[in-house]
Amino acid sequence: MARSLYFSAMNLDIKSAETLAELLLQIKAVSLRPDEPFTWASGLKSPIYCDNRVTLSHPKVRTYLFEQMAGLIHREFPDAEVIAGVATGAIALAALVANELELPMVYVRSAAKEHGRQNLIEGELPLNAKVVVVEDLVSTGKSSLQAVDALREAGAQVLGMTAIFTYGFPAASAAFSEANCLLHTLSDYDHLLKAALSRGTLTPLELMALEGWRLDPKKWSDQFSH
Repeated sequence: MARSLYFSAMNLDIKSAETLAELLLQIKAVSLRPDEPFTWASGLKSPIYCDNRVTLSHPKVRTYLFEQMAGLIHREFPDAEVIAGVATGAIALAALVANELELPMVYVRSAAKEHGRQNLIEGELPLNAKVVVVEDLVSTGKSSLQAVDALREAGAQVLGMTAIFTYGFPAASAAFSEANCLLHTLSDYDHLLKAALSRGTLTPLELMALEGWRLDPKKWSDQFSH
């Protein structure tokens, strides 16, 4: 039986989630634009754009992130033996977290190299190693779970995944449950919207639009295609 995906407030440290949401908005790692939506690579329109790699340019935020992530892994996955970053956005974070926990680190490519050893997983991964995957952002979960599949196929025991942020899409919850993979995040969409409303970045009307997008991204996107 597949384990359920531990999403949103169920396992979040509320204070940390609120702090991180505020920091992401402050450094503009997250942008909200419900009236002039962004276009994702998939072609879908989105009122939010999240680039957590911006955190690397802000030492205090970067330090807060990897310390919080390391603490999360220590609490939720105390048996972890290897940290695996998902390329490319989570490689730096995974390295910082692995260093803090004094654990080996590997990273998983989106596709195998076309030259040399044609590696999909870079670094030394012992057979049956207990691995925690580190991701920067979980949207639909597709690319994140591809990394989980690659690690399992290589003989690793994937204990679960940690991420900075998730949109909390129902489809992602279903995908993680089907893959039998636990997900723990530092913050989420609900806390981000709460922080944005508190800062005056969003109006109550815009908040409603953003909440509607999370429930059905395609339906929300389709209104801009006419």
